[in-house]
Amino acid sequence: MARINLGMEPVARKIFKGILLLEVAGIAGAYSLFYRMDTNEDFRHTMNRRFPSILEVYYKSNEWAGVYGKREEDQLKWLSSKN
Repeated sequence: MARINLGMEPVARKIFKGILLLEVAGIAGAYSLFYRMDTNEDFRHTMNRRFPSILEVYYKSNEWAGVYGKREEDQLKWLSSKN
């Protein structure tokens, strides 16, 4: 019976490592998306057209962190560029 448990341990470790790797990749992807939105106004405009809900999360996270005015600045710039 003990041999079965020892045989399952490497499988459980591989699964754990795989899940951990996916989580790290997800965090890195989320950070890179946030960084790109934070530094590139044109990218935010693209996100506004394609994925407005993701851009809303970006604006909300900034507001929660005490950074205000990005939404308004973007909207003013986008409105002035239309005219």
